Amino acid sequence: MAKVGKHYAEAAKLIEAGKLYDVEESISLVKKLARAKFDETVEVHVKLGVDGRHADQQVRGAVVLPHGIGKTKKVLVIAKGDKAVEAENAGADFVGAEDMINKIQNENWFDFDVMVATPDMMGLVGRLGRVLGPKGLMPNPKSGTVSFDVARAVNEIKAGKVEYRLDKTNIVHVVIGKISFEDEKLVENFRVIMEALVKAKPAAAKGTYLRSVTVASTMSPGVRINAAKL
Repeated sequence: MAKVGKHYAEAAKLIEAGKLYDVEESISLVKKLARAKFDETVEVHVKLGVDGRHADQQVRGAVVLPHGIGKTKKVLVIAKGDKAVEAENAGADFVGAEDMINKIQNENWFDFDVMVATPDMMGLVGRLGRVLGPKGLMPNPKSGTVSFDVARAVNEIKAGKVEYRLDKTNIVHVVIGKISFEDEKLVENFRVIMEALVKAKPAAAKGTYLRSVTVASTMSPGVRINAAKL
């Protein structure tokens, strides 16, 4: 059995075994459990009743959180001409085309959080599929990162847009803010994420869709939420 730290063990004692908490109660408890000296990140982990091995049961998308995530993301835009200028004016951190692709390929450069590309540049971006894919950085139309409206894409990302997608165990992990956020802001961000996941339910999904919902901070144990009430 893996050993846990003293603070983690003490925090775990505050969670009632087997209890499924209401949203507001869970957020409040997560904030009490956080004892790190830094501003911990708060995430929601949702186990879905789907089988991601099938294309018709994939769950992926993006949503703008009303209160952001407490961090401004660095955005790289792959575009040319007017669209490159548009991206720069919108506040993109890096803008380019072949030069940026070569920088990633030759220098193993990944000093950005999100890549946005115009559709006509995806042939070029596709060369990086093997390195961008595993890092979750490959632009995708479903997440709004493949678009000719680069200004909107950049503005939404800077405003707190987050992407959600299934992992190999059919769980979605999404950041909803920082421990320093007010309870109400974390609750609102949480509800926006859950509404998006419910709307994204595949038609092919059978049985219970929301299998389990857990909220946790970086260094603390998770608090399970009563998914039946969502």
